[in-house]
Amino acid sequence: MSSLLVVCGEPSSDRAAAKVVSRLNDVRAFGLVGPACEAAGVEPLVSPERSAALGVLDVALRAGRIARAMAVVRRAITKRKPRAALLVNYTEFNARLLGPLRRAGVRVLWYAAPQIWAWRPGRGEAIARGCDALAVILPFEEALWRDRGAKATYVGHPALEITRRDRNALREELGLHRTAALAILPGSRPAEVRRLLPAMIDAAAGRQARVLLTRALDAPTRAWAMEQSRGVPIVETSAEEGATAVLGAFDVALCASGTASLECALANVPPVVAYRVDAVAAFVARHALTTKHVALPNVLLDRRAFPELLQDDARADRMRSALDAIERDARAREACEEVRARLGTQHAPSREVAEMLRPWL
Repeated sequence: MSSLLVVCGEPSSDRAAAKVVSRLNDVRAFGLVGPACEAAGVEPLVSPERSAALGVLDVALRAGRIARAMAVVRRAITKRKPRAALLVNYTEFNARLLGPLRRAGVRVLWYAAPQIWAWRPGRGEAIARGCDALAVILPFEEALWRDRGAKATYVGHPALEITRRDRNALREELGLHRTAALAILPGSRPAEVRRLLPAMIDAAAGRQARVLLTRALDAPTRAWAMEQSRGVPIVETSAEEGATAVLGAFDVALCASGTASLECALANVPPVVAYRVDAVAAFVARHALTTKHVALPNVLLDRRAFPELLQDDARADRMRSALDAIERDARAREACEEVRARLGTQHAPSREVAEMLRPWL
């Protein structure tokens, strides 16, 4: 039986990898994975919950855990000799695996390739040389990576594969009344949640709201979030489906930057995007970012269709004002439809990625 190394470091990547693995028969998969991949039969070497980090200071604080996780994965490459590796996002960690994988003769497919259009474009050529193929998830990335010598294929965004449930049934299940409902998505990493949730809760005052938290979060962070919610109900979403399974019940969202903003737009829920990182990471970002927009829907549309509140602007009063404005703006829902059209609905990303892997296994 062929073996496959899987490395994914956050809940959205874990869900994307799990869907790919579930399409592969007679494959023994192992790696750095989360609960969705475990449920799909992947043997976990190290939980990404213990090694995931956000921001420069967070990386420094968790450097020991990350180093130990890297050592475990590299030993597994040497000992188990996988036929292929599926790397999903988790850029800094996965980039350091390219050398060991190449030396071990392992074929490498990077799914959700690094966002070189946003920062550090110079790393593109080295990553292209280290990978046998790239499965990119934004349409414009295919040409960008091919210009750097990569065998890149646009497969569609993983959020396109989420099954939508009936809106009325969802609202009843979540206890939502007929008035407009706000989804609060403070992120999937502990540091994100702790930086953003208090201001988001304040911004939700007087609104019908629910906080959507992934069960993949560590227990201390979930307990802390319960204390911070101040009466706003918390909905814990499954590791396998994430928040996208219930987003259709809502009318507007307040979310952390990242995959969640795109998932909201695809669910026809206009997002107000907020983000805050540590001071060192903010300094680096100001000098390294090469994109006009941070929120993925805005990047796709190449315009500020949805509000972005970053760093000092990620305050409750600014969030509240942005929510008021986007609720009144009919163009916001039109922009959601435009995002879906840009991504193309004909793609089944997990199937396309599995087909790319299959010849190597």
